Amino acid sequence: MQIIKSIEELRPIIRGWRREGLRVGLVPTMGYLHDGHKSLIVKAVSENDRVVVSDFVNPTQFGVGEDLASYPRDIERDAAICEEAGADLIFHPEPEEMYFADNCTFVDMDKLTKGLCGKTRPTHFRGVCTVVSKLFHIVTPDKAYFGQKDAQQLAVIRRMVRDLNFDIEIVGCPIVREADGLAMSSRNTYLSKEERIAALILHKSLMLGKGMAEQGERDAAKIKAAITCNIETEPLARVDYVEIVNPDTLEELEKIEGEALMATAVYIGKTRLIDNVI
Repeated sequence: MQIIKSIEELRPIIRGWRREGLRVGLVPTMGYLHDGHKSLIVKAVSENDRVVVSDFVNPTQFGVGEDLASYPRDIERDAAICEEAGADLIFHPEPEEMYFADNCTFVDMDKLTKGLCGKTRPTHFRGVCTVVSKLFHIVTPDKAYFGQKDAQQLAVIRRMVRDLNFDIEIVGCPIVREADGLAMSSRNTYLSKEERIAALILHKSLMLGKGMAEQGERDAAKIKAAITCNIETEPLARVDYVEIVNPDTLEELEKIEGEALMATAVYIGKTRLIDNVI
């Protein structure tokens, strides 16, 4: 398996695969891979002839004061996981390779990026859309794979691909959880032992809300209140948001009449974690 650092070196490889008529899958990541990422790679390998994993901590999706400098990085560990999962190539550029020093072009979106994480991270999705667009142009995949844990990101990417006519299929993959229910995340490494236990309140509270809906409750405000109250029973937890929205449009729902996305962002100590259930 190759680790490629430059666009100039990567493009001839992609063109060679295309000449052979091979289907290409892309798994975009920010590195420090875990079993959730691995599941995306395994899925991609099962559906494509060649799979590229991008391993790039994208600076444009971090806001002022966020954890860009401290975000965990370990390319050797990542390479071992990619190889075990069957990936063919890791694209691991430096920021200078992805962004010109005088770069002034971005891909932005309205509506879908205003709520949920967009409320407190107003520039985040501009960075996500920009880097994913660049990766799509560089790798030209047939399919790209994203995890359901970042449900807003998945909806945003799907809408971007539709609106900008990318000829790419976006494949959403289920959340992978630890045995106790905590959604796998690279940021879980920030948690102390006490915080790691406290973080279980996210999934427990969402399952409480899901149970209410399954038992017939249709009032979104009542379910949101129950989820919020349950999270607030944990002293180390501070709620950023609890929302119930349409999974595709991300519009807030007053009543649950079909599929609904119950999503939350919660600070456990200083670490911001997200989780959701359909």
